[in-house]
Amino acid sequence: MDKEAAVDVLSALAQTHRLEVFRRLMRAGPGGLPAGQLSAELEIAQNTLSTHLKILSHSGLIRARRSGRSIIYSVNFSGMQELMDFLLRDCCQGRPEICDPLLAFAGDTASRPAVTADETEPAQDRKAARHG
Repeated sequence: MDKEAAVDVLSALAQTHRLEVFRRLMRAGPGGLPAGQLSAELEIAQNTLSTHLKILSHSGLIRARRSGRSIIYSVNFSGMQELMDFLLRDCCQGRPEICDPLLAFAGDTASRPAVTADETEPAQDRKAARHG
């Protein structure tokens, strides 16, 4: 994901109803929810919800699939993973141990640099040791 794509995704989440929709779909998991249920649960008018769902879909955060007469919306977990990878790419200014919980969540352990014994010391201790 590049910077412009990340801005588009974050912009899609930067609205109260869209953030609520996305969080509700995250709770629903891969099975997703029909639009009517989202509308009822979140008390968002269907036409308004439709606009929000379109924006979230366009950003790549959610997917839609037809099931009979219903459209089921679910989180696009690979799209979310791309955003998390982008946000964590340059994490912690060379102190990857700080980011371990976030990197574990994002599943980005393969690209994480190895921690050496020097890097496990607090930064101020390393600085003091260099300047004697």
